[in-house]
Amino acid sequence: MAQHDKASRLETAPASWAAVEELFGTKGEPSRCWCRWFALSGKDWNTTSPDDRKELLRSAFETGPAPGVLAFRDGHPVGWCAVEPRANYPRLRRSQVLKAENPKLQDDVNLWAVSCFVVAPSHRRTGVSSGLLAAAVNHAFGHGADVIEAYPVDTALRTKATAADLYHGTLPLFIAAGFTPVSESVPGRPVVQLRKPGRP
Repeated sequence: MAQHDKASRLETAPASWAAVEELFGTKGEPSRCWCRWFALSGKDWNTTSPDDRKELLRSAFETGPAPGVLAFRDGHPVGWCAVEPRANYPRLRRSQVLKAENPKLQDDVNLWAVSCFVVAPSHRRTGVSSGLLAAAVNHAFGHGADVIEAYPVDTALRTKATAADLYHGTLPLFIAAGFTPVSESVPGRPVVQLRKPGRP
C-alpha cells in the first residue's frame, strides 16, 4: 500500500462483523483462529474447525457489546483488538500467565481482558496498535468495566519473539497507555491492569 495511505488518519470504532470479516480474510492465522483461542477450552478448540470459530465470533456480536474494536484508514479496516469480559475467555482460567494473580480480584470488579491484536501487514509500525488499545479501553470502560487486564509480551526479555508471537501486544504498548504490571508468573509475560479512573 502506498506510503500516503499509511500516513492517513486512523479512525477507530466498536467492531462490526462485516468489517472484521473483511480484515481477517481467507488466508493467514486470523482466518483460522477467528480470535477464539481464549474463548474455547483446549478440548473445544481441538474439536472446532475454522468455520466453527468464525461462526462463534460472529455470534458474539449478537449477545452483547461488540467483542472488539477496529481501526480504519480511508474507510478500510486495518486493525482489530479483541476486548471482552474476562469471564468470556475460559482458557485464561487455566493459563500459567495468571497463576500468580490475586484470586480475590474478580470478586468485586467487572474485569475485562484485552486478548489479541490483528494489524494488516502493510499498516504495522504506523500507530495502529496504540490507536486500537485506546479504543479498547474506552469500549470496555464504556460498557461497565472496572478493571482492564492484558497479557503482553516483554520484548526486552523475549528478544527472539517474532511478529507472530506478538498478537497479545507488547509491554511498552500497554505501559504507554497507563497499564501497570501486577504479576508475572511466566518470565516475559506479565499481567498488566488499568483501573477505571476514580476506582481505588
